[in-house]
Amino acid sequence: MARWTCPGATRAATASEPGPHEGPPGLNTTTARPASPPALPAPGLLAHMPPPGAERGAWQSLAEHRTRYAVPPHLRSKPWTELIDAIDRAGLRGRGGAGFPTAVKMRSVAGGRGRAVVLANGTEGEPASYKDRLLLTHRPHLVVDGALLAAAAVGAGRVVIGVEEVALAALGALRRALAERASLEPGGIPVEVVATPPGYVSGEESALVAFVNGGPALPTAVPPRPFERGVGRRPTLVHNVETLAHVAQIARRGAAWFRQAGTDEEPGTALVSVSGAVARPGVLEVAIGVPLGGIIERAVPTGRPAAALVGGFFGTWVGAGDFGLAFSRAGLAPAGASPGAGVVIVLAEGACGISETAAIMAWYARQSAGQCGPCVFGLGALAGEMAALSHGRLPAGGLARLQRWGDQVEGRGACRHPDGSVRLLRSALAAFPLDVQAHLGGRP
Repeated sequence: MARWTCPGATRAATASEPGPHEGPPGLNTTTARPASPPALPAPGLLAHMPPPGAERGAWQSLAEHRTRYAVPPHLRSKPWTELIDAIDRAGLRGRGGAGFPTAVKMRSVAGGRGRAVVLANGTEGEPASYKDRLLLTHRPHLVVDGALLAAAAVGAGRVVIGVEEVALAALGALRRALAERASLEPGGIPVEVVATPPGYVSGEESALVAFVNGGPALPTAVPPRPFERGVGRRPTLVHNVETLAHVAQIARRGAAWFRQAGTDEEPGTALVSVSGAVARPGVLEVAIGVPLGGIIERAVPTGRPAAALVGGFFGTWVGAGDFGLAFSRAGLAPAGASPGAGVVIVLAEGACGISETAAIMAWYARQSAGQCGPCVFGLGALAGEMAALSHGRLPAGGLARLQRWGDQVEGRGACRHPDGSVRLLRSALAAFPLDVQAHLGGRP
C-alpha cells in the first residue's frame, strides 16, 4: 500500500484556512512524514505527488500530466459506451461511501432524456477524511480528466465540480488547473467550479444538486433522483472525485490493469484517511481486501489499539479482535462495517469508546439540516442521552430508552443523516460493553 501525508492535512484551524468541521476531541488527522510505499500497480493515485518538504500547495502541471495522460475527447454526439463497458469490466465502485457500481450509474444517466451533466462531488463533508482534498490539491488534472471522460461516456455537455468553500488549497489548485487548460487546451466540454457551504449534509448528492441549481445546500425529497432529473433538470451523473480519478486511470491503462489490485468482487485500490491514536496519520492508497490491521500498522499505533471507527463518522466501531478482516465491503460485513468514505480512526486501549461516541453524536445533532423531526428532535435527544451515559448520569431505564429512540429515528429522516447516528450508537453499545456497564454504574 502506498502512503502520502499531505502538508495541509491537519483539520485544526489556521489563520489562512479554517478547519471545515467541528470534530470530537482526540480524533484529529494531523500530518506526519511519509512512509516508503510497498508495490502497487503503478502508477497509483498517489504517484507523482510532491516530495516531502515541498512547498504547501505544490501541484502537478498540465504539461507534466500530459506526459502520462492523453487529452480527453471533446463533446460527443452520443454516449461513449465503449468507455462505460471498460469501467464495467474493471469493476469500479464509487469511492464516496455507498460503493455503488460506477458503470451502472453511467448507463442510467446515458440512457436518460436530454443532454446530461456530470457533477463531481469534492465536498468531503466527512470530518476525518482528507483524500479528496489531497487529490484536488495535488492532482487536479487527473480529477478533471476523469470528469471529462465521464462526460464523454454519458454524453454530457457540462461538468461541475463542487468543493467546500473553506477548502482554499483545493479550490485554488483546481482553478489554476482550469485556467491552464483554458490557455493550452481551449474548447471542449465546459468545466466550472462551485464553492459549497461547509457542513456534513451539504455534500449529500441531492443537497449538492440543489445548491448548484441555485437553492440551499439541503437534501431534497427523492424521487426524482439526480440521474433522472438533477442539475438544470437534466440527467446528472454524481460521482466522488476519487471515483473520477480512477475513471481516468482505467481509460488510460485498461480494466485488466485496474484489476491487478483488490479482490474479484471489489477490484482496484482505494484511498484511506487514517487518524486517531497513531504516530503517522495521513492518506494511504491500499489494495482493497488488505487486512484492516495492516492499514492500522502502517500508520504506527501509539499504543495497543482497542478498536477502530471504520468508514468515518457515518461508520461502525470494529474491535481489535476483528482487525484481521479484509478492508472491503464483503470483508467487513461480518463486523457490520463497510469501508464507507475510506476512513479509519484508531482508538487506543484505555480510551473510552462511549465518550468518543457521545462526542460524535453531539456533532451529528449540530450538523442537522433541520428539515425533519428525526433530525431536529431525534438526534438531539439521542446525543443528550449518550452524553448522560458517558458522564455516568443515565437514569434507570435510560439504556432501553436510548435503544428504543434509535429504532424510532432510523429510516424516518428526509436523508440518511439520522441513520448514521443510529448506526454509530448501536455499534458503540455492542463494541464497548464494559464501558457501558461502568458508566451505568456511575463512572464519569
